[in-house]
Amino acid sequence: MNDVNKELELLYSDAKKDPLLKERLLATRSADDPMDAFCKIACEVGHSITVGDLFAIGQEFSDNQCKSTNGGNPYPYDSFEDTYETFLASL
Repeated sequence: MNDVNKELELLYSDAKKDPLLKERLLATRSADDPMDAFCKIACEVGHSITVGDLFAIGQEFSDNQCKSTNGGNPYPYDSFEDTYETFLASL
């Protein structure tokens, strides 16, 4: 998981330096499959990120939150952080 976070950090850094890359990533919101389009661009520019990776990051965060509650949270969260949208919002 840390490798994916590192790849996302590097992609973010690249997108902040390259306005064209930033625009391409932001434009994925209007694609038929936004997360797939995002991952294809990320891979194209040298950052190995898959749709599964993006979902897994949010799921792991949610799972860790449940485990950190005293005695464990008996009920999983209804939703968890959307890594894709958070990334785009930060751009």
